[in-house]
Amino acid sequence: MIDYVWLIWSLTILAVWGMIFLFRKDYRKVMLKMSLITMPFGLTEPLFVPEYWNPPSLFDLAQRTGFDMESLIFSFAIGGIGSVLYQLVFKKVTVEMHPSERTHRRHRMHRYILFVPPVVFLILAYFTSLNHIYCGILAMFTGTIATLYCRPDLKGKIWIGGFLFTLLYFIYFGSILPFFPEYVNLYWNLDALTHILILGVPLEELLFAFTFGMYWSSLFEHLYWQKLQEHPLKMHVYE
Repeated sequence: MIDYVWLIWSLTILAVWGMIFLFRKDYRKVMLKMSLITMPFGLTEPLFVPEYWNPPSLFDLAQRTGFDMESLIFSFAIGGIGSVLYQLVFKKVTVEMHPSERTHRRHRMHRYILFVPPVVFLILAYFTSLNHIYCGILAMFTGTIATLYCRPDLKGKIWIGGFLFTLLYFIYFGSILPFFPEYVNLYWNLDALTHILILGVPLEELLFAFTFGMYWSSLFEHLYWQKLQEHPLKMHVYE
């Protein structure tokens, strides 16, 4: 059974995605777009296997090729969830920015800022000996700070989105540990990491969740020139 934990994990987070998608039609467009954008990042798994972790995967793909199906499923799911989690909690929707708002001097860096995370990741991966998980964490954090310069209106969503996704991820990650308490010790390369576990969850996983939650919570708005407003139903109640 332990050989299928990674598959179970990925299908579990996909089920969470499916529940949101099923019951919140108003968020479907955002979720689907961001999930399809995020899914290809699952192809980066060879950068992390076995240097960061080395879990059993379906058909032993990760061990034989570095790639696996679970990473694609996982990336698809967290991309959609991370982009709408803040809206779900605070009842917000996205609307298109007025063309006049796009002319602000901050937006002159719009296209360049979108490339900050991959550029930072490549620089760190090539010029340092950091484990790639740290390269990814630093890349997303740097991308978040750059986004804050361009879109200060999203600062609340960015920071709170990071904490919300970390909380969800902590619950998600911890849900499997009571059944397989040795899973982390068996399949994470803890000697190459901080070796800090928080209730069994590696610190690096939580840092990943926080920086991912921050960056992905604002990525849809940044990519598609959107901004937040109160959900129409909430506005109607206030009236």
